[in-house]
Parts: sequence; structure tokens; C-alpha cells
Amino acid sequence: MNAAATCFLIGAACSALAALLHLGCIAFGAPWYRFFGAGQSMLRLVAAGRPLATGITLGITAVLALWSAYALAAAGVLPALPLQAQALPAICAVYLARGALGFVLATRDRDPTRSVAFWRWSSALCLAVGGVHLVGLLAGP
Repeated sequence: MNAAATCFLIGAACSALAALLHLGCIAFGAPWYRFFGAGQSMLRLVAAGRPLATGITLGITAVLALWSAYALAAAGVLPALPLQAQALPAICAVYLARGALGFVLATRDRDPTRSVAFWRWSSALCLAVGGVHLVGLLAGP
């Protein structure tokens, strides 16, 4: 297995794990949302039993699962997906941008349900996953 495939397998696993953790938030409710850094507005939706909270979380889950599928396709585990050559750099860019932006938000977020620690660890994880995708892209096919 080449370096690119290995990187994309790691990226796929990370995105799939993130998708599963989002499903865990739906299944286990407010404690999981709180633990994983959901903001006050999302926690209010969850506490009120509003379907919007589940809808938002399912949307994020679907995106993460799709990103995992693109990474698996890039690793050669799945057949090539439509727009794969455009999707992979976009996925990488979103992870890297979220990671970088999170460090800025750590100093500006005034939501008491999200700690600076949440922003730092989640941003570091996003940078790491984006970095794995970037190495995979640079390593080529």
C-alpha cells in the first residue's frame, strides 16, 4: 500500500469515527452534546426535544460519512466517486480551515458551554485530519 492510500485510510477512519460520535450524540442526548462541545443554543434544542437538533446532527453525520467515502475511494477501497478530484482538496481545505479558525474562536467565543479547551482539542484534531488528507493529496496516486 502506498503512502497516499495509507493517509486516505487514516482520514477515512477519522471522518467515520466523527460521524459515529455524532450519532452517539443523538442516541445519548444532552450529556454527549455537552461533552463534545455543543453550544448553548444546540443544548437548548436538545433539552426541548426539538427535531432541529437531530436534523442538524444528522446533516453533519451525513457530510462526515460522505467525506469518509471519498477518502476510501482515494485509498482504492471503494470505486472512484463523482468529482473526487475536486472533493478531496475541498475536504482537506475544510478540515484545515476549521482547525485554524478554531484557535481564533477559542479567544472570542463567549458561550459558557464551550471551553477554550474544547476549541483547542477539536481544532488540533481537525488540523491533524486535514494534514493527513494533505499528505495523501501531495503523495499522489
